[in-house]
Amino acid sequence: MTTTTKTAPFRADHVGSLLRPESLHKARQQFKDGDISQKELRDIETTEIKRIVDKQIEVGLELVTDGEFRRRFWHTDFLENLNGITGYVPDTGYLFKGEETERYNIKNTGKVSFNPDHPFIEDYKIFHEIVDGRAVAKQTIPSPNQLFHEDIRDHSVYPDIEDFAADVIQAYRDAIQAFYDAGVRYLQLDDVYIAGLSSPDLKLSGDHSREFLIDLARRVINGVLEGKPEDLAVTTHLCRGNYRSTYMFGGSYDLIAKDLLAKEKVDGFFLEYDDERSGSFEPLVYIPEGGARVVIGVVTSKFGELEDKEYIIKRIEEAAKYVPLDQICLSPQCGFASTHHGNKLTEEQQWDKLRFIVDVANIVWEDK
Repeated sequence: MTTTTKTAPFRADHVGSLLRPESLHKARQQFKDGDISQKELRDIETTEIKRIVDKQIEVGLELVTDGEFRRRFWHTDFLENLNGITGYVPDTGYLFKGEETERYNIKNTGKVSFNPDHPFIEDYKIFHEIVDGRAVAKQTIPSPNQLFHEDIRDHSVYPDIEDFAADVIQAYRDAIQAFYDAGVRYLQLDDVYIAGLSSPDLKLSGDHSREFLIDLARRVINGVLEGKPEDLAVTTHLCRGNYRSTYMFGGSYDLIAKDLLAKEKVDGFFLEYDDERSGSFEPLVYIPEGGARVVIGVVTSKFGELEDKEYIIKRIEEAAKYVPLDQICLSPQCGFASTHHGNKLTEEQQWDKLRFIVDVANIVWEDK
């Protein structure tokens, strides 16, 4: 019995982030207070990454992540280390359902390019050594489309959005090559921006139509992936927001299905389907048969209660009405801790969720 597919994504997969342990929260505060050094903090991070790699393998996963344990936020840590992008503290945080996030964001301050000394490359090399071939070491980074939110581009640097897109595409091509050279063979692009384009909850206030932005988002991703190494699997996770078990918006994938789901040249889509905000599986009909795999997130990462096994199997069967079962995989709908705060569940519940996903995948795809 196996949950393996020939390439990533896997039958039983997960989005990436994991709950930070108390030891890591404490170390971060000690570093902030000046009580421990940067090296001491990194040593503690490395120790905890070793622990969660072992735990992911123990629950039966064939891919592992570093839990994003060296990051504060899922996206800003990577983006602010690109040339031409700067982190800053805005007047307000992101507005989620009933909650405002911790205040931090990024903005464009110059010409965008990849920084060859980007710290994520060295972080991955250490992570890859820890995994030591026992599983596939998956790397997650924010999608290039995260740089296209209306308040990020500096119009004095880039009056033309197409010029901005060209530099972002090249920066990410260079990033992908650097990760590949470091050993990455499974890369995930996390994308709230594209999911937002399919949401009627988010009103656009810029100069471009929704249709133009959807087309541009596809062109950016496909431009980034042009010429990528053949043995590098790249997936994308379309996220509706994940902060302390809250969300940012709802909406089905209808508005982006004919363009992005049909034409984006990734190897897999991680799609959120854990509640009524997600809409139906019908948009999956636009994913070409024999094309990208669909990792359906019908198991929630926002709360600890374990789903009913028969219900999840039934949901997979419903999805298979629109895309072949052989193209379907299973995961939580999002990470467990997109920011260092984490969702409102225990670490034990987190591992139970991932073990549950492996068990269900073994049942559904036993003979595949």
